[in-house]
Amino acid sequence: MTPTGSSRAPADPARGARTHGGREPRQKALRSTQVRDALAVTVVVLFGVLPFPDEVFRTRGLLLVVALLPAVVLPLRRRRPALALAVALACSTVVALAGTLAPSAIVAVAITAFSVTACSEADRTRRVLGVALAAVVVLLLPAVPLDGDLLDSRALQLVTFVVLAGALGDTSRSRKEALAAATDRADRAERDRDDEARRRVVDERVRIARDLHDVVAHQISVISLSAGVASSSLENRPERAREALTTIRSAARTVLVDIGSLMALLRSDDADGRDLSPQAGLSQVDELLGRFADVGLHVEVRQDADLDGLSPASDHVAYLALQEGLTNAHKHGADGTARVDLHDLDGAVVLTVTNPLRPTNPLGPTSLSTGSSDLPPSSLSTGHGLRGLRERIAAVRGTAETTQVDGEFRLVVTVPAGRRAGR
Repeated sequence: MTPTGSSRAPADPARGARTHGGREPRQKALRSTQVRDALAVTVVVLFGVLPFPDEVFRTRGLLLVVALLPAVVLPLRRRRPALALAVALACSTVVALAGTLAPSAIVAVAITAFSVTACSEADRTRRVLGVALAAVVVLLLPAVPLDGDLLDSRALQLVTFVVLAGALGDTSRSRKEALAAATDRADRAERDRDDEARRRVVDERVRIARDLHDVVAHQISVISLSAGVASSSLENRPERAREALTTIRSAARTVLVDIGSLMALLRSDDADGRDLSPQAGLSQVDELLGRFADVGLHVEVRQDADLDGLSPASDHVAYLALQEGLTNAHKHGADGTARVDLHDLDGAVVLTVTNPLRPTNPLGPTSLSTGSSDLPPSSLSTGHGLRGLRERIAAVRGTAETTQVDGEFRLVVTVPAGRRAGR
């Protein structure tokens, strides 16, 4: 029997760790601030009650109260540094006009001068001017207690003390700002690395999908169409059925070999930068046309292009474009015919694959262009084959267009010749 208390959801240790991890740094910072405030107040009080040998630095009675008053506002020096500095200067001036220099008040001036340059939200010019004004006031304080001797070494020491405190505050602020900037740059760099890693993963997935399509789709299409031929010819034309089964066996063997090569490359440690698909080219056109002829597609070829000068990348892309165009012609075309034209045009090779369409063609009218990025998405083909082909053609700075005119489907691919060196 389940105890009543067991129905409660277990505590989330990760949430507890996050809460504790976020609260403890704040508590530690608060304790550190409190310790520094207590230390600053203690220093000011000590300088107020210490028995200095020089009578001019001794404050008594109500003057001691005035000299210690800046200690009250010291905890505010981070949020209101200008106010804390003004109070310390005012108390120092009041005591000086009474004929005494108050070391405690002047120490408070130095502490608050540090806070003005380190914590104030004002711009740097105003912070420096504030400290300079405080130094001038401290320089003039001995006018009454020291009978106007502003160059007395004791007075100059007090001024140096205030200026040094302001400089240290400015240095501390600059260091914190530099550290914050470096941290921000590190955070941005880490985010950029994460974004780049995600982008690389997406690109690699697209690349693998494209290569898998290039390796498998054509052979699977051949197998599917040959299976249909074998099924329809099994009783009336058994020799035709045997030919179709032979084609299926050959295509299956080819696709298994290609998939094995693909898997080996994917598992290889040194496969970076290598194309995962077979690097076929237009020199293998006859073999490609023979495979389509075996499954019943008659292809008419007209060629007046210099294919020997194509770069390896353009040659491979042109071959894949021809394979994709003939595969679509076989799957969606009519009459089992297609026409291929290859010709040169302004330093590029233009490949055109044309085939008649069935009355109810699933491709429908479509138009795509990899050389024009401003076309609406609805005008692009949604087929995986043409999509992958478009990406490959774009990679070699080529263009592709598909149109349907007068009952014919036409694929026009233009790839730069990229002539090999020495041609």
